[in-house]
Parts: sequence; structure tokens; C-alpha cells
Amino acid sequence: MEHLTKPHSDGYFIYKRILYFLLAFGILAVMASLYYSIWCSVPSTIMVKAGVEQKLDFKVPASGVLYREAVEASGNSGKSLPKEQSVYVDFSKPVTVMANQVDRYKLQLKLFGVIPLKDVDVEVIQDIRLKPAGIPIGIYVKTKGVLVVGIGEFEGENGQKYSPARYIFKTGDYILEINDQEINTKKELINIINHSDGQEMVFKVQRKDAVIEVKAKPEQNKNGEYKMGIWVRDNAQGVGTMTYIDENGSFGALGHGINDIDTSTLMSLSKGTLYHTEIIGITRGGVGAPGELTGFIEYDDENIMGDITANTTRGIFGVCTEETALSATGDYLPLGLKQEIEIGPAEILCSLGEETKTYDVEIVEIHLENNNVNRGIVLEITDPELLAVTGGIVQGMSGSPILQNGKLVGAVTHVLVNDPTKGYGVFIENMLEAAE
Repeated sequence: MEHLTKPHSDGYFIYKRILYFLLAFGILAVMASLYYSIWCSVPSTIMVKAGVEQKLDFKVPASGVLYREAVEASGNSGKSLPKEQSVYVDFSKPVTVMANQVDRYKLQLKLFGVIPLKDVDVEVIQDIRLKPAGIPIGIYVKTKGVLVVGIGEFEGENGQKYSPARYIFKTGDYILEINDQEINTKKELINIINHSDGQEMVFKVQRKDAVIEVKAKPEQNKNGEYKMGIWVRDNAQGVGTMTYIDENGSFGALGHGINDIDTSTLMSLSKGTLYHTEIIGITRGGVGAPGELTGFIEYDDENIMGDITANTTRGIFGVCTEETALSATGDYLPLGLKQEIEIGPAEILCSLGEETKTYDVEIVEIHLENNNVNRGIVLEITDPELLAVTGGIVQGMSGSPILQNGKLVGAVTHVLVNDPTKGYGVFIENMLEAAE
């Protein structure tokens, strides 16, 4: 009898242990999910405006100690100030803050005041005003060096295939010099290689953040010309939208960087220019087929709108002409920092070929903590006129300022390919941070 019931008893205990394990795993998964949700609810960087009383209402059961960062004479951040000079902050309820001057703080947050959650940078920035632009712009940028966009092969005089660049160059490399001679254009590169007489050459190359030297020997093609077997590019053009102009005439545009169309590499900028563009056509967007604004650009001095000085992942920046600054109608508006943005109605400012005007949108999601800085805002086009003409967000609208409650809160950056009525936006504070 005892022998017969033992297997049943063992199976019961195994089954019971499995249930306990699954229960424990489920509880841990729920706790981890809750922890991550709370972690995402508070941004790693909180910006507040100097001299302005602001409310922080993150609605999370977390609190911590706020310290002002000590700054050494060299300007580098040092250790935090003594604890007696700190402030206790509880985010389980709304917190009103005001700082009188530009400064930097650290906030050590703990969940329920016990479990470490995250360290938050609190930055006090100047309370500036920006003029939303919404102006279409023609963009021309010249690369720093010559960009390698592909590695290929060619047929030599003997009928054999050659690819001297293979295993030496990589797509995304910038060729800066050949044999200590600076390279600025594709034409210069081709000319130097063709006159190499097949001798080994030393190339100075920027590969991501490193500058290296590589050696390669050109080969003759079937026409007797010396080649390396690389596809290169030295400039890029396009159409976008200017986001803002500040009181000093500096501008920000696009909300994302200018990437090479073939390699998706953020283009290393030697110089860049904005040109006046006239929107002459609109391709309506659809599911799986993003639309676009087609612009006519004349690349001459009379049409220059400004100079591009920086190409970053958060937008392009530079200085516009006085005429361009005056052409942006409307008032200077205060910044709407990300914690001030609300789910609900908003507007975007852009031009479809005639006047620059506002169109209704709905902010449907706000990602305060997002590694992709260009997609902190999710918006949906609701304006019937804009939907009828473009079908939603189209290429060329990148940089269109997003307005809410009388504040400039961000800029349109991307469209959802599977739903052109929806897209993403970058927080205006992220653009300003990149502009510095």
C-alpha cells in the first residue's frame, strides 16, 4: 500500500514546487515591470527654468535628496555639496520648485524612500523665448573629407576582377587625406588616385570617432585608369523645415541629423548652407509609402537663408540671415519643457507651399525617459485640411514646431510608416541641449 502511493506523493510535491516557482516568477516579473514603469516615469535629466516657479508632478512613490553639484575652478563637476545643504524631494505628490540662477543638481531617488531607483540630473537653464518658424528650407551640406558609401570591384585590362579597397576601407569611412594631402572633394580623390601610377598610398581615415591610417594600392581598370573600387560622396541636399529662431538669429531645424541616404551615417559636416525653397509638389502619404514635399531650390547667393554650423542627432543648427529672421511671423514663445507637456490637443506649424500656418494635432504619448531622443513625443494629425492634402506627416515636414498651451514644446521628426497620420517628435529642450 505504501509502495503504491509513494509515486503519487512524489508527483504531487513536484507539481506543488512547480506551482510555487511559477507563482514566485510571476510576482518577480510583476515587480520588475512595476519597477521599470516607475523608472521610466521620471526622466534621467530634468530641466527647470531659472527664476520661474514650476510644478513637478510625476506621480511616483519615490523620494530622495537633491544636492547642488560643486564646480571646480576649472569648470569640471566635483563632488556634491555637504548633506546639510541638500533638499529632500518627495515625488509621490506634486513638488513646486524655483531656482534663481543657472545651476546643476543631483537627485538620488529611492523607491518608497528605501530601494535605489535612479540618479537624476537636475539642470537649471535660462528662461529664454524662441520664435517658432515653420519655414521650408533647402539644405546643402559639404562633408568633412569624402564619405565612403560602398565597396565594389572593377574589371582590369587583363579581364580579371579587382577590388583594392576590400578589407581595407569600410562603408561610413571619411577619407581625410592621401599621402598627407588634404581631400575635400570627390573630384580631388579621383584625380589623386588616377595619377598614383599604381603606387601604394597612405589614407588618413575617420572611422566613427577614431582617425586611423590605412594603406592601399590602386589597380588599373580596362580603360587604363587607376581605381580603388570605392563609391564616395562629398555632399548632400534636401528639404526640411526650420523649427525656431532665437533672439540672436540662431536657428534650429529638422529635429534629427542629416544622415547619408545609403549608409545611414550621420554626415560629418565641413560646411553647410540653408537656401530658400519653394514647395512645388506634394506626394500624399499612405500605409507603407511615406509622402513628401517637393521643393525647388536655386543654389545661389541671393537665395541663402543662413549657414549651418552643426549637424547632430537632434537637429541641424546655425545662424540665419536677418531677412530670414524677419520672415518668420509670430511671437517669441516660452519653452514647454517635457514635464509640462500634456496628453491632448496641440498644433504644428508648417508650410505646404503658400503661407505658414498651424494645423491641429493630438499628442497621444509622452516618453519622458527614452534612449531615442528624437521620439519622446508621439503625435497624431487630426486637422482635416492637412490630412486631405498630405495624408498625415510627410518627408520635408521634419522640424515643424509643435506648440501646446502657448509654448514651443518640440519638433516633428519621423512618420510611422504603417500609419502616416502618426509620427514622432523631439523635445525642444533636447534640441537646445544639442545646439550648445
